[in-house]
Amino acid sequence: MGNQVDNKFTWLIKDYCTWLPNSYRSDQFVIGGCKWQILAYPKGKNGNQWFYLDLELLDIGSFPSQWKRAVKFSFTVVNYFSKKLSKEIGLTHWFHKKERSKGISMLPLSQLTDKQSGFLVDGEVEIVVRINVHETDPLFDRSKADEVATTLVRIVKPNDDGAMSSKTDLVYVNGFQVLPSQVGFVRRIFGKHPDTAVECCTKNQDLRTSYINVLFTLIKMLYKKTQDQSTDDLSDAEAALAYMKSVGFKLNWLEKKLVEVKENKKRHDRVTELEQQLQDLMNKYTSVGQQLEKERAEIKKATSLDISFNDVV
Repeated sequence: MGNQVDNKFTWLIKDYCTWLPNSYRSDQFVIGGCKWQILAYPKGKNGNQWFYLDLELLDIGSFPSQWKRAVKFSFTVVNYFSKKLSKEIGLTHWFHKKERSKGISMLPLSQLTDKQSGFLVDGEVEIVVRINVHETDPLFDRSKADEVATTLVRIVKPNDDGAMSSKTDLVYVNGFQVLPSQVGFVRRIFGKHPDTAVECCTKNQDLRTSYINVLFTLIKMLYKKTQDQSTDDLSDAEAALAYMKSVGFKLNWLEKKLVEVKENKKRHDRVTELEQQLQDLMNKYTSVGQQLEKERAEIKKATSLDISFNDVV
């Protein structure tokens, strides 16, 4: 069952608890001139115990071989108890013939099926997808490049290593203007990955400087400790990678790192979930143990009373 309004499609999965296939498929729908379908994995995907959603582009075989679109989309698993508790995750992804689908791990299966969580009520799960297809990708619109770059480097604080203080402080390294404190780091990047920016065609130094800032921010995101990574961080990292690739950067080494970080994040979240389950079991064990001792004491007290035959008859 599905309902479409403008760039939003709402999908209601019914009888979730009575029938659990490996995946559910929504009705097909059209947004941005493209036909789409959502896939939901109620048992997790690839052994991962998370509720996983895929956005799949259909009929791509009829598109020109060089067809490519940047698509900004988000999934929301609606919380029936409170809209504020709904789980929403978004990202930007390049769709083309070799990349016709993109998925997101939304929330642990244990949380989804918990009757107290509000995501599964009366056997129904509601999913909302919002899609924006860019015919002319705004990431290529140079008039908006500064705005995009600023958004992606919002984590960097003023006067941090990733922020520009003044043009008089900048030093040229491999055709890019960078802060003196960044010189060694930038040289190491281009020394180890010399083809990183070979396809970056713009000569505008302000843009090139903003690209280096995005690159710095992206590296900071991906090399944080696993326990400090958030789902929003990983979504931002995917968006930053898509942006940098769109302006000509080759960052296969960071794409591999992102895959590694996402896997480590899933493992870390799973460990956290298991630790919580273990703590709940230990608390229950303690509570049951205390109740058992109480019952034993009551039995002992009752059987220790000196009752004669005359007390009974």
